[in-house]
Amino acid sequence: MRLLIFLSCCFVFLLGNTLQAESNWPEFRGADGAGTDMAAQVPTDLADPSNIAWQTKPHGRGWSSPVIWGNQLWITTATEDGKQQFALCYDRNTGEKIHDILVFENAEPDFCHPTNTYASCTPAIEEGRIYVHFGKYGTACLDTKTGDKLWERREFPCDHFRGPASSPIIDDENVYVAFDGFDLQYVVALNKQTGETTWQKDRNIDYGTDNGDRYKAYSTGLIFTHEGRRQLVIPSATATIAYDPPTGKELWRVRHGGMNAAIRPVYRHGLVYILAGEGQTKLVAVDPSGSGDVTQTHIVWNSGKAIPQRPGPVFVNDWLFMIDDSGVATCLNAKTGKVIWNKRIGGNYRASLVCAGGFIYAFTDNGHATVFKAADKYEEVSQADFPSGFQASGAVVDDSLYLRSVAGLYCFRNRK
Repeated sequence: MRLLIFLSCCFVFLLGNTLQAESNWPEFRGADGAGTDMAAQVPTDLADPSNIAWQTKPHGRGWSSPVIWGNQLWITTATEDGKQQFALCYDRNTGEKIHDILVFENAEPDFCHPTNTYASCTPAIEEGRIYVHFGKYGTACLDTKTGDKLWERREFPCDHFRGPASSPIIDDENVYVAFDGFDLQYVVALNKQTGETTWQKDRNIDYGTDNGDRYKAYSTGLIFTHEGRRQLVIPSATATIAYDPPTGKELWRVRHGGMNAAIRPVYRHGLVYILAGEGQTKLVAVDPSGSGDVTQTHIVWNSGKAIPQRPGPVFVNDWLFMIDDSGVATCLNAKTGKVIWNKRIGGNYRASLVCAGGFIYAFTDNGHATVFKAADKYEEVSQADFPSGFQASGAVVDDSLYLRSVAGLYCFRNRK
């Protein structure tokens, strides 16, 4: 009997750990940057008020997407003028506010374009710590239990020109942030425990122009292992570079053109999928096994039809689903790039697609939502309208879909 009780306790402990591990959405578009949780069971009818578990209205203005660890949901926000920047924490089950932390104050913020904010960078979170980033205004590590600031760095220069938007990512050792500005372009790795610089590397890209506006990018990196080699891939304007995470040594680069690259790359089927951004609306699927400039040797396929500049894609099995900024949805074969279907849904899109349980959710910048099946034929499931539009991307955890609109924060959950 004692053995049975002991084994039962172990099972419960392991189950709890398993549930805890699954109950996380730690970075922009999730841990793998793909915005997908096929095991999730969330509502598909967002117009039914009974599916809203809770909603609240965060103060300030920010486009950062929710990140989740355990029972905590975090976002960032800022005053309209950028003079104050905050980290907000909510109980993800109830919507109750846990922390409202003033992280940075800025006496004279730079110009920020009306389509951007001073809090557009999504944080990265892990057990006990969250890493908030506001571009040139600073990066900080906060204790998620107390809200105390553990370290900060505020001295990295960058003229974002229209405001910052690149989000940090983390691994066991470092926080990685990109500064692709009008004036300077570089990537920094900071030690997670101390905030000290592990390495800093200039981009060294030939942009083909002396116009700094063409140098800008807003992309978020991705860490993955391919054929035993760990890689940190961070797109920039004109090119994407892969680095060795511990040292910052360049592994390879691919030239694809474009500027304002904003979509996080995704690793699937042994390929890295990179979307080039404005001026070169191209999707390239790259074999990441090469070295040096791999533009002529390791692009497996590319596509230039209905490619998004801002909303990120989702992957389901061998399918790649995307929606371009003007509302054309496309399903491709992810291995070959062959188009399976196209459908004009309409609307203007900035928020990335999110996929939960085989259903894809798309949100416009004026608040319209469309849900369709992740299938080889377009099949619409539902539509809904919200009081304000969407710039942030959704998060999915277990049975809940979390959405941040311009004016609200929502949790959708199926009725029990």
